[in-house]
Amino acid sequence: MTTLLTGATLIDGLGGEPVPRADVLVDADRIRAVGEQRPPADADVVDLSGLTLLPGLIDAHVHLGYSSEMRAMLNAELSVAERAADIFRNLRETLEGGFTAVRDCGGIDHGVLRTVGRGLVPGPRIWASASPLTQCGGHGHLGSPFLPPDAQFHFRVRGLTAVGRISDGPDEVRRAARECFRQGASFLKMSVTGGVVSIADDLSDTQFTVGEIEVAVQEAAARNTYVTVHAHNVHGIRNAVRAGVGCVEHGTGIDEPTAAMMADRGVHLVPTLTIARSLLDNFAQHGLPPQIRDRVGDTEQGMVDGMLAARAAGVLVGSGSDLIGPDQRGRGREIALKAAVLGPMAAIVSATSVNARIMRVEGQVGSVEAGKLADLVAVDFDPLAEPEAFGDPDRVVLVVRGGRIVKDVRK
Repeated sequence: MTTLLTGATLIDGLGGEPVPRADVLVDADRIRAVGEQRPPADADVVDLSGLTLLPGLIDAHVHLGYSSEMRAMLNAELSVAERAADIFRNLRETLEGGFTAVRDCGGIDHGVLRTVGRGLVPGPRIWASASPLTQCGGHGHLGSPFLPPDAQFHFRVRGLTAVGRISDGPDEVRRAARECFRQGASFLKMSVTGGVVSIADDLSDTQFTVGEIEVAVQEAAARNTYVTVHAHNVHGIRNAVRAGVGCVEHGTGIDEPTAAMMADRGVHLVPTLTIARSLLDNFAQHGLPPQIRDRVGDTEQGMVDGMLAARAAGVLVGSGSDLIGPDQRGRGREIALKAAVLGPMAAIVSATSVNARIMRVEGQVGSVEAGKLADLVAVDFDPLAEPEAFGDPDRVVLVVRGGRIVKDVRK
């Protein structure tokens, strides 16, 4: 099937100037050509006049497995059927919101990947870490301290969700890493500091030793992939960088020396401003224990400061929302929040071609170029003049995934 998308203003995801009245020719699941085209005789012509066409957006930090009300999930108040339905709803809403690719940083296993890959439910392309690695009492180790260490993971559902794996010592880290790959992981995720959604730690804590992190890096390298780390302080970040990780999530408080260290070793950064803002603005919707709200503090500003220091040092800075709970439709808010700091074009590039580079899939997605997968979105606003509109998924009026139109609400 051949389709010509014509008439839109094109933002290609690479940072170039917008191109008015651009043509994009799609053949099967790939972009064949970009630029003025004479439509082939058998082409379907899609008129996008008055709209802006962009590459499919990428969210590089999602938690699809946490698509239900959190407290109900942790307390086993939901059936597997309900939790699956919530995940599938989230997948559809993510795709319809313009995000044609995501990097899941903990929460799903290969059952969800296969379900989406086979086209049984609509959803974005997914690169997943399966179970995040956590130390005993570290970030991700939820549940009462009066229960045995593994008791809180009763809500794991094989084939659907992949919750944190407690891994203490190099041998346990190695075994856990290998199990993640058995669950379908395409990279590894570790928590090397305390976190906001935590019970038994502080954001200032460091977690895992350099030696333990190095084991995960070795296992990832054996699979030709990388480790990314949850990190909210410079001490944990420096440990992870010394150990050879490829990426840092959140990056609260990165200072100039730490940013220089990251840049020197080619370590990327994915700030997640949306979750910090969401927890402050709409805490009740997440279903989290009330004491968690006090832990949010100034993490958003800490991430902004870290992001600016990292960019100044030459670190590649991507984009992730980190949303949890039943309403994750506001993924595009991350672009709006970054636009207020970096400018609209830089924010768009971070959520397209930069994210693709961080995820090591830049040959497939992230920009509107001949040969790339035909993942494209059209919006009914000027992204450079009105970046806040990314926060409203209804402003995404056309979504193309792999050359197939999956949403079309053009007027």
